[in-house]
Amino acid sequence: MKLSFPAHEDQADLRAAVRSLCAKFPLEYWDQHDLDKEFPEEFFRAFADAGYLGVLVPEEYGGGGGTMAQMAAILEEVSAAGGALNAASSVHIPILAVPTLLAFGNEEQRKEHLPKIAAGELFVTFGVTEPDAGTETTRIKTAARKVDGGWLINGSKVWNTGALRGDRIMLLARTSEPGDTRRKGEGLTLFLGDLKADSVDIKPISKIGRNAVTSTEVFFNDLFVSDADVIGEVDQGFYHLLHSLNGERILVSAEALGIARWALESGSQYAVERIVFDRPIGKNQAVQHPLAKAYLQVLAASEVAARTIEIYEEKGGRAVGVMANGLKFLASEAEAAATDAAMQTFGGYSFAREYHIGRHWIEARLQRIAPINNQMILNSIAESALGLPRSY
Repeated sequence: MKLSFPAHEDQADLRAAVRSLCAKFPLEYWDQHDLDKEFPEEFFRAFADAGYLGVLVPEEYGGGGGTMAQMAAILEEVSAAGGALNAASSVHIPILAVPTLLAFGNEEQRKEHLPKIAAGELFVTFGVTEPDAGTETTRIKTAARKVDGGWLINGSKVWNTGALRGDRIMLLARTSEPGDTRRKGEGLTLFLGDLKADSVDIKPISKIGRNAVTSTEVFFNDLFVSDADVIGEVDQGFYHLLHSLNGERILVSAEALGIARWALESGSQYAVERIVFDRPIGKNQAVQHPLAKAYLQVLAASEVAARTIEIYEEKGGRAVGVMANGLKFLASEAEAAATDAAMQTFGGYSFAREYHIGRHWIEARLQRIAPINNQMILNSIAESALGLPRSY
């Protein structure tokens, strides 16, 4: 059952092409890869070969020179096709490095790395979070010490998704202390490290969901990174990182809306087909109302998404701080409502893997936590939009 959302009428041909590609990878494909904890290599290759990894990469660097609206539409359709976060995460991880390389990489770095990312030949993960420094990024302890020709990095990262599949890691490390006369975020630098180096140890984290894309702990023991692989200005990496966060908020929100759409369509179809007491369960308001309420939440979040993307493309990432944070909150909460309503509609069968409802429900729950907790978003909105005192 296909539902209508006016905000999803944009990029119609592109969305149709993505749906056509995703149709080659049925629900059973994603369920099996989740069970086997196996990276969806066939899907990743097909996605790259179709040119979708390079949408945000300018044509001069081997990409499509596309827009944020196009990339958001692509990822929304990927997650709406039944692959959920296992599908979307497998392809959006390397894309996250693109805005940072474009904004702060030098010309040699852009020419070296961007064509490979666009072609699916270079898989870059993002290494920021640490065991004792989650949202509080300025507290990270991974340190880089200057040596002849480069830097030696020691420390660890946690929840680094895709490191076992990855080639390089864009990691944030401390290169100096901020001091009394410097901003709190100064003293951190972005590096492009080699995940295949002997000085890197990667350990998978056992998870309850999204297992086709492994999350890991990554340990660095004197990892050497050359001066040529410093991204941007030394000691300014934290602020370079902030540059790309609003774009990430938009993309993960698109994925959340895709999962929500799949859940609503599945729940509504089942409510029509499931007969109890000689009538479809969809005739009962107790079934209708949660689905209808979730639909309205998705409808509203989709409109906010369209407006946020419009501002992003007109004025850049820094102009949409409140909108991007608000979108991530609204989209993930709508996704949670939709998947929960689908679970309740399917009843006991929601726990049967063959219906795929539970897989979506678990993955949807993750998006209220990552890449930033929704409570932290409310803290930010209270301060930046309402003028309330900083609470953290």
